[in-house]
Amino acid sequence: MTDLTNTKIVMKSRPVGMPTNDNFEIQSEPVASPGENEMLLGTLWLSLDPYMRGRMSDRKSYAKPLEIGEVITGGVVSQVLESNNADYPVGTIVSGMYGWQSHAIAKPDDYRLFKVDANLAPISTAVGTTGMPGQTAYFGLLKLGKPQPGETVVVSAASGAVGSVVGQIAKIKGCRAVGLAGGKAKCDYVVNELGFDVCIDYKEADFAEKLAAACPNGVDVYFENVGGEVLDAVAPLLNKGARVPVCGFISAYNATSEDQIKTPEMVLGALEHPPESRFFIVTEWIEEFEDATKALAEWIQSGDLKYRESIVEGLENAPEAFRMLFTGENFGKLMIKVAEPI
Repeated sequence: MTDLTNTKIVMKSRPVGMPTNDNFEIQSEPVASPGENEMLLGTLWLSLDPYMRGRMSDRKSYAKPLEIGEVITGGVVSQVLESNNADYPVGTIVSGMYGWQSHAIAKPDDYRLFKVDANLAPISTAVGTTGMPGQTAYFGLLKLGKPQPGETVVVSAASGAVGSVVGQIAKIKGCRAVGLAGGKAKCDYVVNELGFDVCIDYKEADFAEKLAAACPNGVDVYFENVGGEVLDAVAPLLNKGARVPVCGFISAYNATSEDQIKTPEMVLGALEHPPESRFFIVTEWIEEFEDATKALAEWIQSGDLKYRESIVEGLENAPEAFRMLFTGENFGKLMIKVAEPI
């Protein structure tokens, strides 16, 4: 397939604050042929996720920063176009971490390479509700949040890819689910379509008061995605023995200096009864990914787990679409449709 061209988007410069198109560069190169035991993949779907912003900075973090000129990291759903591996015949659908590019050469032992079963759920969900965002919600809530029937679970960014799944799993487990989202449309979606008990608009002036009224028995589990003023409002409501899985704090991702960052540890550690809390990454439970995917897919099939995808067409539009994660424009899981299966 030497006549194919790989289109890739690399980091041209490190963003200061909100990323701009100038921080990215679209490049083209010939597609290489797969070697022994390798496969050539064609990207179908590209996931856009907030954690990618952290990889673009050179701050100390749990993951190595991207280098200038490196393909932007990201999860994809791909199809095997050419194969020298009997376990991955041509046409096989896989998910993996091959980033912002149209093609990639894969090895069977690549990190987070999984076959995608199209009979379980639509293949796009492999980078959404049954993939990394859904698994993040599943493990973060069940392993660290440990929700018990009758407890109150509060979820920030409740209309997003992770938060929407957290709240629905909380309901499946018999909890009261309180969502936090920005704007009436998102709050209506969270309650009317996802089935949360209530959703509070964090943009309203009396947000803290409304949140307190929605949690008359306090908060037992808070799934943290946002930080900032949202965390400040939730923290005083946390019950003794509360659990706070920290998935992220998107309010700080575009900070231009360390002084602007108030971490969850700072806020929660100052409480009289600090909750059981820690930051986590989903790969801590990578050995259980297939079990999580199966459970999430079964909930989709039963109608207990609903999802929405915000789809942008064309790999070249990834940089502009990426900013939607930080402006609140996207609903549900944000992804790029790169190509149709062959």
